[in-house]
Amino acid sequence: MGQDRFGNSFAPGLSYARGDILPGTADDIIKLKTAWAHIRRRRKELGENSVYLLSGLERNLQLEEVDLTVMDDEIASALFTDDVTELGLEHLGGDPATHDIFVFNRLTSALLTAADVMINEGDIVIGVSPSYSHPAVKRAVAHGGGMFTDTTGLGAFRKALNENDRVDVVFITRLAVTYEILPEADLVEIIKLARSKGAKIIVDDAGGARIGPACFDQPKLLELGVDVGATGMDKYGTTGPRLGLLGGNKDLVAKIRARAYEMGVEARQMLYPAVVESLRNYSPDKVRERVAVTKDVGEHLKKRLGGNRVMETPVIVQLTADDVLEMAMERAGVTTAPCVPYEATAGLAMIMLRDFGIVSVHFAGLPPGTAALMIKFLPPETVADFGGTEKLAEAVDESLTRLAETMKSGGLEDLILKAA
Repeated sequence: MGQDRFGNSFAPGLSYARGDILPGTADDIIKLKTAWAHIRRRRKELGENSVYLLSGLERNLQLEEVDLTVMDDEIASALFTDDVTELGLEHLGGDPATHDIFVFNRLTSALLTAADVMINEGDIVIGVSPSYSHPAVKRAVAHGGGMFTDTTGLGAFRKALNENDRVDVVFITRLAVTYEILPEADLVEIIKLARSKGAKIIVDDAGGARIGPACFDQPKLLELGVDVGATGMDKYGTTGPRLGLLGGNKDLVAKIRARAYEMGVEARQMLYPAVVESLRNYSPDKVRERVAVTKDVGEHLKKRLGGNRVMETPVIVQLTADDVLEMAMERAGVTTAPCVPYEATAGLAMIMLRDFGIVSVHFAGLPPGTAALMIKFLPPETVADFGGTEKLAEAVDESLTRLAETMKSGGLEDLILKAA
């Protein structure tokens, strides 16, 4: 259990504290409904082009030619399953002789089902990432009945491995929630050490499946020599929809596929045409282009907020929740925190949506994997429609000022949970 800068203890399974406004996931859902109300209002009053999808995720249905006769589970299964398998294996670096592919209704389901098949009650499971494993990993391990230890980096992983007589499963996160990445040499050594212990290996490669190869010249997921791994089809260079693409050892994928059907978490096959189009049109250049736009927004934010307030990794920028709350308190002239940092980020994201039409990644997860305001993989055409990178940074800055005003007036709870 960690603490934030204000002394609040992190909630179980999360990397941030819960407060009185958003004490649980049910409250996050109410927050999301408030966001939907703002989207409806803006589209009604200002037109459909008044909402800017700047979460860095692609969660829509994109098809160049829509033939509704194939948008059927049985028809699409018959016509597109082979293409999905071929393109999915290519995307993840798989070998058709030894690997297979399966598509889930979302990435979380892929991780949950893989863990359900590969983890037995009482198994020793070690997680390793550059910072911390996503809550979805921890929940998946708990669902499988595993005993989980999370580690940061190669050194801590090696230590945890040596402290256990046996290790049954290793859960690797190549690109963490914080968007730090495991260096390739460390990744290779982690896999080697896991194999020396006889452990099975699952990879949560949510964004890493593309960021690793496209931005760091790392191997593709299945080229790493792991048992199974999964990525999100809505992340960074692919065009959605929001599905989970799992690949791995043929025999394991067969078991995971069977369990997925039993649990009802397989993707609707009517979406396979969109999966094929997304994989076919993927290019690493799209990833690198989005990183460049994101970093430009970061430079403008530094000029406005100060370099010490804008945190960077090689691929994204972010405002930590602690800094969001601290900056808002400074602008409001208050010394007692009116909320926990996570709720300050929620308020900032809501103002950005309400007043500027910016849909940030804060609204993409329930609950979010991080309390920070993440600015990542921004589509250049949407940023241009908004008015450019400088104008986007200006909107974030102005939203911080309005958050401060809201905190000072005592209206933060209404802002987050009640649409005007």
